[in-house]
Amino acid sequence: MSREKILAAIKANQPEKTDLPDLDILNALTATEGSLVQQYTTIASAGGSFVYEVADFEAIKSILQKEFKPGVKIISGIKELKDYTFAEDVAHELAHSFADVELAILPSYLGVAENGALWLTETQMNVRVLPFISQHLAVVINRNDLMPTMAQAYDKIGNADYGYGAFISGPSKTADIEQSLVIGAHGPRSLSVFILT
Repeated sequence: MSREKILAAIKANQPEKTDLPDLDILNALTATEGSLVQQYTTIASAGGSFVYEVADFEAIKSILQKEFKPGVKIISGIKELKDYTFAEDVAHELAHSFADVELAILPSYLGVAENGALWLTETQMNVRVLPFISQHLAVVINRNDLMPTMAQAYDKIGNADYGYGAFISGPSKTADIEQSLVIGAHGPRSLSVFILT
């Protein structure tokens, strides 16, 4: 069968167009703000993330000081966490210079409760490779930035101007070889999510 015949057959057998789901109804049916944190925590934890509800940035610093040895390379994209190397100050460096980053701390302004995903744009990453090359990743999000469903998240970012962006959920993991789970195979070995309450 020629290429033209295949394309013509596909064109002739298109499904009927249907309206997109009414997100107003979805908004009314989904969880309230109060339960979003609980739902997000349950789902993200099941995916291997460590989720902390914290009151402020001092609480985040306290947890990080317990979890990471002094002297390791930590880069923060959050001005309130200025004890660490500020991401904007090293954004001009070559990607290879980030190979020894132990922890990257980045903000997110959109989280999805139904799957534990966090939306990060290039602006929040500062350096595109940073959330993927660091040994560990921490993301800080305000509880008011959690949304119930992925459909609602896409509705929010659909027409936004962000260039590059990625949904990140849980630590990097794969089990494609003999179904043996490997954590940190292609990215961070852990994801800590700090929800500012």
